[in-house]
This record gives sequence, C-alpha cells and structure tokens, in this order.
Amino acid sequence: MSKPVIGFIGLGLMGTAMCQRLLDMGYPLNIVVNRTRTSADALIARGATEQASARELAAACDIVMLCVDTSASVESRMYGDDGVIAGLKKDALVIDFGTSLPASTRAIGEAVAKAGGTYFDGPLGRTPAHAEKGELNIMCAGDEGKFAELKPVLEDLGENVFHLGALGSGHTIKLVNNFFGMTVANAMCEAFAVADKAGIDRQQLYDVMSAGPPHSVMMDFVKGYAIDGTPDLLAFSVRNARKDVGYYAKMAEDAGVETIMSNPAKQVLGLAVGQGHGDRMVAEMVDVFSELFGDKPDN
Repeated sequence: MSKPVIGFIGLGLMGTAMCQRLLDMGYPLNIVVNRTRTSADALIARGATEQASARELAAACDIVMLCVDTSASVESRMYGDDGVIAGLKKDALVIDFGTSLPASTRAIGEAVAKAGGTYFDGPLGRTPAHAEKGELNIMCAGDEGKFAELKPVLEDLGENVFHLGALGSGHTIKLVNNFFGMTVANAMCEAFAVADKAGIDRQQLYDVMSAGPPHSVMMDFVKGYAIDGTPDLLAFSVRNARKDVGYYAKMAEDAGVETIMSNPAKQVLGLAVGQGHGDRMVAEMVDVFSELFGDKPDN
C-alpha cells in the first residue's frame, strides 16, 4: 500500500530530524525553505522535493506538517494567498507539531475545515535525537475518526502517540506541562544560586534534595549544568521557555482565570531574554540568578 505524500514546513533542528525519519521510512516528502538552505539541501539530496510556497506544498500533499516556533509563525504559513489553506487538497490532514496557543489552533481548525481538510495539534516531547529514531512523544488532538488515518504516520515518528480529545487539547496539555517544568527548573536554578550566597556546596545541596521527594528529572537537568557544566541535557532555550510560559498565562486568561504561579518564571525568563540570554539553555538560568544576587557565575 502506497504511503501518503507528506509536506513539511519548519526545518529547524526538530523538523529536520523528523524529515530525515520520514525519508528513512519511505514517505514521499515535500518541503519549503524559510531561512537557510543547509538542512533543505541535505533533504533534497535524499529525495525530498522543494516547493516554492506553502500553498504549492499543500496542493501536492496528503498530509501537511508544521514545526515552527510560535502561533504567529503557524498563522503566517496557514493563512493568505500563498498559505497552506489556499492550496489544501480535499480531505487533506494538517498537523501543528509546535507549541501554540489553543485559541489560535481552534481558529485555524475552523478555517481548515471550511477548506475541506482536518486540522490537528500534535506538540512534541523529547529531542531531535529521539526524532531521528522515531521515538518522540506526540500529544495529538483533533477529530477522532480522522486521527485513525493519521495515527500510522505518527507511529513512524513517535514511540508514544496520544490522542487527547478535541482540537486544542494537545496544546493545552503541553503548555501546562511546560509551565510546570519551567517553574521547577527556575526554582532549582535559584536554589543553587541561594546556596552559593549561603556558603553551601552545590553538590551537598543536590545530594540532600535528590534523596527526598523534590527529586526529579528536571532537577537533574539543572544539576547537569550547575554542578557538571553540561548545559544541554535539557536542550530548550530560555527564549522558548519564556514564550511557552507566556502562552500558558494567555491560555489561562482565555479560560477566565488569572494564573498566579507562572508569574515569577515568566518574569525572570523575560529578564534573561532582555539581558541577551535568550539563546542559552534553561539550566543556564542559574547564572542569571547568580548575577541577580551579585555573584559572578562559576560556570
């Protein structure tokens, strides 16, 4: 049985790794180039077809996948004369693998449905290294009947593929997840920085905390930099963390509540971005806290 033709928009680290996996699994692949040609040329050399616009890509594909950074980026590729919706084939499937605002996702879903297609949100867990091996976590949401058509493709990309209900549910859960993770990470970064000020050895602090209920993978990610000097155990930038926590706050506002716990993380991440640390990894926020407390970072 022939495989569906895939169109992919967003050739960053994660998107490129996913495209490599799709090619490994024998899918016909179409791409568009947004910024640099390096990743695109490597994919084309392996058999991918370049399209001139998102509209042309959509017209050539059964399934369109997006993996871009913000809701605004998704909207810019979906709407307009050269957007995906303008070229969408009847009964085509479209999935946003990024972390977007649920309200934007639902609005795009209505527009895609009017064009005869079906829209899904499918934010991702894990790293580009997992993507290359087809071991992502995929938090998909959208029409359950159409999901059955999409699921076999997602299972070639992910080890754990979830269907989480109505459109927007995947993005909602991912934002809650990232809010919690980034709040914990920044709390641990501050804990190390305060320990420094109090004259407590970072390793001793970690040994005690990791032996009790506070122990978590996120704690270990931060320890990887604060003690071991390895910043990218959690390959997630400060800029993206600030974006996701901000999206979480907006999502809560859209739901009629004012978030309380996200404010400190949003504030300090925003401060770090403003000071030029946006491209550093989240675990490196320990340096930002040290600087705020008047110390020169050790790492």
